[in-house]
Amino acid sequence: MSIIITNVRPWGGPAQDITIDGDTFTGFADAGTSAPHGPAAPAAEPALGAHGTDTAPEVIDGRGLLALPGIVNGHAHVDKSWLGLPWQSYGGEPGTDGRIRHERARRDELGIPSAALSSRVLDAMVGHGTTAIRSHVDVDLGIGLSGIEAVREAVAAYDGTLAVEIVAFPQDGVLRRPGVVDLLRRAAESGVEHIGGLDPAGIDRDPVGQIDALVDIARDTGVGIDIHLHDPAELGVFQIELLLDRMERWELSSPVNIAHGFAVAQIDAAGQRDLLARMGGLGVTMSTVAPPRLGAAQLPLHALREHGVRLTLGTDGIRDLWSPYGTGDTLGIAWQYARVSGLVRDEDLLDVVRTATSDGAWAVGRADHDLTAGARADLVLVDAENPMDALVRLPERRLVVGGGRVLRSTLG
Repeated sequence: MSIIITNVRPWGGPAQDITIDGDTFTGFADAGTSAPHGPAAPAAEPALGAHGTDTAPEVIDGRGLLALPGIVNGHAHVDKSWLGLPWQSYGGEPGTDGRIRHERARRDELGIPSAALSSRVLDAMVGHGTTAIRSHVDVDLGIGLSGIEAVREAVAAYDGTLAVEIVAFPQDGVLRRPGVVDLLRRAAESGVEHIGGLDPAGIDRDPVGQIDALVDIARDTGVGIDIHLHDPAELGVFQIELLLDRMERWELSSPVNIAHGFAVAQIDAAGQRDLLARMGGLGVTMSTVAPPRLGAAQLPLHALREHGVRLTLGTDGIRDLWSPYGTGDTLGIAWQYARVSGLVRDEDLLDVVRTATSDGAWAVGRADHDLTAGARADLVLVDAENPMDALVRLPERRLVVGGGRVLRSTLG
């Protein structure tokens, strides 16, 4: 199947026609010069399909809209939302452990996890222009690996148009619940792309034990590690350094990501410089959901870039038993990150948009995720002057294309 999207402005540049064949971008030409109207392929000579049938490309008028790569959600929890159910009042205790207990007490009555609920979350994200997701999915002694199965079923309904990588996530701790390490190993052997961890000190009270267990699984199976780390300041840095020590000692080749990692922004400048230089040298990445409660003390965009530590943005959970907030709009999280970080210059705003789109390729296992020939055909159109305008106004996503197929359109 071929699609030609005419008269769009990739990254706010001159108007172009974009050609898609199958799931791949194959051509970018000046607006008005592409088939079927341009001289290269007259309408009277339709292309011959793979089975010998005439197949004219579908033509979509892009109306001069701004074109961006599909949005990447690098930190989601699509398995645990009550989106679409009646309003659920939050009644849990404060703090990470209190929220864990609250979720465990109520998830069964809401049918969490299920493919149906995960589908609603995915649909919401796609509606906001997201075409690629890295999602943490709970594994624990109560539900085993059923959450992973539910998410896979929901993703399968998109028939390859939506890319989702799964992190097997031990939300209730790794070591404090005997048997969870075995579940993580089973998940790794079942084909998940990553295994997660959670506050080795704050939750498990055994940072060495948890980190060693995760690294052992990664070494044996080749999966990545994506660890939630909320523990602050020096305590958080200590755990990051433990992980870096293990990576160096064992020459770990698996990708490693630090989610949240508030500690990086809570230490002095010299300590931050040394830590980020070491992380960048080992290829360690970071993800953030830009919590407003941190104010301007967000992960430092410029310092991360300087030391080669790649960053991705994500929505975290949306309308779940931790919080009623969230819409599934990762570009909205990008707005939040830029706003609370005090970023106002064009180059910084553009950098944030790239973080939410093309620069997020690594988070979903891609070498390239951009509006370039040969890349997977993931695209979103918005009515905006340029990427900076799109970030600060968050306009409607008028067209969403994933894997070369239209997933959402309000173009009429």
